[in-house]
Amino acid sequence: MEEQGTGTAERMRREKEQKLVRLRELGHAPYPYGYARSATAADCIASAEAWIGEGREVALAGRLMSQRVMGKTSFGRLEDRSGSLQLFLRQDELGEENYQQFVKLIEPGDHLGARGRLFVTRTGELSLRVEAWTLLAKAMLPLPEKYHGLTDPELRARQRYLDLAANTEVRRHFEKRSQMLSLIRAFFAERGFLEVETPVLQPLYGGATARPFVTRHNALDSQLYLRIADELYLKRLIVGGMERVFEIGKIFRNEGMDRTHNPEFTMLEAYAAYWDYHDLMPLVETLYHDLAVALCGGPVIRYGEHTIDLTPPWPRLDYYAALAEAAGRDLRELPAAELAALAEAKGAAVDPAWGRGKLLDAIASRLVEPALIQPTFIVDHPKDISPLAKDHRDKPGQVERFEPFIAGFEVANAFSELNDPAEQRRRFEAQMGLRAKGDDEAQVLDEDFLRALEVGMPPTAGLGIGIDRLAMLLTDSHHIREVLLFPMMRPMTQPEA
Repeated sequence: MEEQGTGTAERMRREKEQKLVRLRELGHAPYPYGYARSATAADCIASAEAWIGEGREVALAGRLMSQRVMGKTSFGRLEDRSGSLQLFLRQDELGEENYQQFVKLIEPGDHLGARGRLFVTRTGELSLRVEAWTLLAKAMLPLPEKYHGLTDPELRARQRYLDLAANTEVRRHFEKRSQMLSLIRAFFAERGFLEVETPVLQPLYGGATARPFVTRHNALDSQLYLRIADELYLKRLIVGGMERVFEIGKIFRNEGMDRTHNPEFTMLEAYAAYWDYHDLMPLVETLYHDLAVALCGGPVIRYGEHTIDLTPPWPRLDYYAALAEAAGRDLRELPAAELAALAEAKGAAVDPAWGRGKLLDAIASRLVEPALIQPTFIVDHPKDISPLAKDHRDKPGQVERFEPFIAGFEVANAFSELNDPAEQRRRFEAQMGLRAKGDDEAQVLDEDFLRALEVGMPPTAGLGIGIDRLAMLLTDSHHIREVLLFPMMRPMTQPEA
C-alpha cells in the first residue's frame, strides 16, 4: 500500500506540473504579484440582499476547496479567511476556451481570484456568478481529502500550514487565541499597567526553577542564556519607579514535553507596586471570567467532559491542608526519605538531589492537582520552593503565594514579592546549596538583582500566567501543541540505509 501511495503521489505531481506548463503556454501567470479583492466571503453573506439588488460586481480571492463539473456548468467553493462562498461558472457566459481551461487546469488547492455578481440558486445557495477568474497560485501538492484527510495530531502539528489550509476550525481556534491576547492587553492597560519588553538573551538566568538553554555571543565571547522568566528584570523596573508593568513574551525552559509543557512557551508576567497577593486573586478571577464571557459567551465553559464555572470568587485551599486531605495524613513534618518513598509510590519520578519542597510538590502534582477541576486557589506554599516570595505574615515556613488550578492543571502563579535584599541573598544562597548537591533547576545568585533590591523595591505583588494553558482552557484543547502554531516536535525517525 505504501508503494502504491507513493506512486499515486508522483503521478499527481506530474499531472500538476503538466497543467502548470500548459497554463503558462496559454498566457496565465501562475504566481502573480497581487489581486484587487473588493470583498470577502463574509462581506458577501452579510450584504447579499443589497448587493444582489443593485447588481454590484465583487471580486473575491481565496483557495478553491472543492470543484464539481456538470458538463457546461461548474460549481466550486472558494474559501478565504472569513469563510467560504459557492462559485457558479457557465461555459456560455465565460466562453468555451476560458471555461475549459478552468475545468481542465484548475483544481482544488489552487488560489483563485473570481469576479462576478451574487445571486441565489434555485436550491437557495448564495453564489457568485463568475464572469472572470484569475489563477493566483498553483498548488503543486494536493490538500488532504476533506473527510479522511489530515487527522493525525502529530502530522497536523508538524505540517501546520497543511492543517490550517485543510481545517477551517483550526484557523478559528488560533484566531480566538489572538483575540484573547488583545483582550488581555486591554485588561491590564485599563488598570494602569504599562506593557514593556525585557531581554530574551540574558547573561544570567533566573526567576524560575528550571534549566536554561545555553548559547554564545561570539562578538562578546560570552555565554548567554535564553530567559526562563521575565521576573527579575520586571522587578528592576519596579525599583526604578514604573510601579505597574506587564510583559507578554516567549519563555524557554530546557525541560521535557507533555500535554501542558513545551520548551518554548508564552508567558504573561505582571507586577504592581504597593499590592500583595491578596490584591492579585480578584484580578485573576476577573480576568478569567471576562475572557470567558468575551470568547465563549459566558462564564460557564466546557472543557472535555467537564462543565467549569469561572464565576468569582474561587475557593482558597492552604497548600499543606490540601496535601493532608489528599494524602490522609499531615506531611508537613515528614522526613525527606519518607516523602521520597511516598512520591515514588504515587508514580512520581524522584531525583535524589531534591529537597523536601520539591518532594512535596511532586506528591501534590499526583494527589491534589488532578482533582482541582473547578477554579481553585492553592495558597501559601512551602518557603523552600518559593525563593522569590515573601514570608507569610501568619504561617511560619510558608510564603504568600498562590497558584490557581482549573481542569486539573496550574494556570498561574503569584507572590507577595520578597523585597528584603538580605533575606533574598539568604534564599539565593540556599538555592546555590541545592545546586551544589545536584539540583540543576535551583536558582542562581544574581548580584545585580540584589543590588537593585538594595536601591529599594516597594511592597509588590507579581503574577505569571501561562498564555498557552489559558488558550487550552478557552478553546477546549487537551494538548498544548493544539494551541501552538509551531510546537516543538521530536525529530522524525530516519529510515535505516
